[in-house]
Amino acid sequence: MIDTKLSSFHSSRRRLLQLLASAPVLPLATASGSSLFLAACNSSNDPAPAAASTATLTGVSFTSTPAPTLANAAAMATTTIGSTMTANFSDGSKIDVKLAYQPFFITGDLVADGKGGQILAGGYYDIYNQPIIDASVAGKERQFFSDSPDGTSLLTVPGAKVDGVKGNTVFAVVQFEYTTWAQDGVTDMYGKLPSPIAVLTLDQDPATGKLKLVKYHNVDTSGVHGLWITCGASLSPWGTHLSSEEYEPDAFTAAANSQLKAFSKNLYGSETAAIPYHYGHLPEVTVNTDGTASIKKHYCLGRISHELVQVMPDNRTVLMGDDATNGGLFCFVANTEKDLSAGTLYVAKIGAGFTLDTTATPTPLTWIKLGSATSAEIHKLANITLATDIFDRVTADPMDASYTKIFISGKAEWLKLKPGMEKAAAFLETHRYAAYVGASLGFTKMEGTTVNIKDKVAYSALQNCIDSMVIGGKGYQAGIGIDLPAALKAGAVLQHTLKGGLTDTMGGAINSDWMPSATKAILTGEDITADALGNTANPDKIGNPDNLKFSEKMRTLFIGEDSSQHVNNFLWAYNIDTKQLSRIMSIPAGGESTGLHAVDELNGWTYIMSNFQHPGDWGGIHGIVKPTLDPLIKANYKDKFGAAVGYLTGDVSQVKLAK
Repeated sequence: MIDTKLSSFHSSRRRLLQLLASAPVLPLATASGSSLFLAACNSSNDPAPAAASTATLTGVSFTSTPAPTLANAAAMATTTIGSTMTANFSDGSKIDVKLAYQPFFITGDLVADGKGGQILAGGYYDIYNQPIIDASVAGKERQFFSDSPDGTSLLTVPGAKVDGVKGNTVFAVVQFEYTTWAQDGVTDMYGKLPSPIAVLTLDQDPATGKLKLVKYHNVDTSGVHGLWITCGASLSPWGTHLSSEEYEPDAFTAAANSQLKAFSKNLYGSETAAIPYHYGHLPEVTVNTDGTASIKKHYCLGRISHELVQVMPDNRTVLMGDDATNGGLFCFVANTEKDLSAGTLYVAKIGAGFTLDTTATPTPLTWIKLGSATSAEIHKLANITLATDIFDRVTADPMDASYTKIFISGKAEWLKLKPGMEKAAAFLETHRYAAYVGASLGFTKMEGTTVNIKDKVAYSALQNCIDSMVIGGKGYQAGIGIDLPAALKAGAVLQHTLKGGLTDTMGGAINSDWMPSATKAILTGEDITADALGNTANPDKIGNPDNLKFSEKMRTLFIGEDSSQHVNNFLWAYNIDTKQLSRIMSIPAGGESTGLHAVDELNGWTYIMSNFQHPGDWGGIHGIVKPTLDPLIKANYKDKFGAAVGYLTGDVSQVKLAK
């Protein structure tokens, strides 16, 4: 619903449009009244135009969607929004927009391929671009499709022209992280299929902003060895989709890794064809004017657990999430603007005093240079290098001072770098090498990253603050600056101060004005004893933050959860000026909030893109709700094999032109 209230005087319809022109205007849904609203605004019976408004946007706020309960079980089993967005103006007027959710499809749907046929949304393909078949149920063979859509970028391409588009041509690039189960319901498929990426051609109605799917194009990833567990994503300042490969396969244990062998079998038809060093990198997708796309991998940004990256306004500095236990804060500075194929990789060392106390002063950061490289040279190394060529590695203390003890994924190892292998170590064994040279490899699941350009700060999500972050915890290492006295399972959001003129720990100049120089916690969750629904984190606070995106226009940090502590995961809006935290959407129980992308302006409209993953993926906290919700979610989402790709929109039901 759009509920427009103008203060201190009676307003004409034209004045309403003047205010809307400076507001974040969510696209209008197709509910009854949307066309009436726009028609009325352009009616020939309108009074003469008023003098141009000088009112400016002063702030945006959101009311909170109530956390659903079993009193309305249906709301727990689907996407639920009960929030209103309010845009306030300098003359005291405001515009209220009731939010709604609009999916483009549920994975597993057959959608238009733009060639007169249909294609399976979220479908999997091998290296030869042939469908990968789920034969786990005899007589019901079908193409695998994902229940876990993730990173999404909404964008335009100059000169785009696609048949079937009647309004504005816009595109969404959507990646699919994994599928949870084969259709037999017992065969675990996590990480065993090559992740697909699709380009959606969308028809944007110029009058309402509504987006309609016209074409689904599956991107050919064979030229980059297929994709491994594509998680979060971001839109580069130059309009490309920056993907991710999460939880890079361990090259030291690859021969015994059943997950990697199954991935290789499904991709290549052979359990041994996939090379582990080809995965754990940064893919970049460039959309063409016809709704197709090309893809390349950048091998020089470090082989880490890429969650997603954020490119700073200089078009060169890249802040990276690292979704691992014993993870680090990494930055890459490209040699050339808008080109990530060559540059220098850095990792942070945390100074004294790091805490989750949001009132504490920021903790200083220093930067260790890991190395400089081109993507091409690291790709060449990936083709021919074995893990044993880089390090001597043992998993029990060798009682030899020439070895260095590190922690990787919560476990101790002892390493000795082989002569001349610094570059291979820095870019192919990035986690191990960063720990080896003394960086602060102690974070747990540092996920989404985003930037607030005006205030020159960046944000990172810590899904959990456990294990290696806690004194005595699994993977804890003293002396690296991360020494929490107690775990916080519900996680936190960090804020990094960005500045230029920094040098690395060897005194070398860092060629960037957007490097993090200090960090502090700005939001934390709260662990609780299980409540009546089973929540073990306070449902009125963030729980296990994952996706992060910042809207400059709305001055709002959007936060999507990947929580094993909230029975329903939530999408939040946090106003960084007023400090108001608002729950704006509830995800189907057992699902994860993904695909977050805040678009301040696209052909005059504002969008909040949001997907979800694996509805009804029950954990220990769901024992109370599962008996009631499981049949509802099965009915809503293809027996729990489907999940939604879509966006938040304005639900128009009525219009008020005066107070």
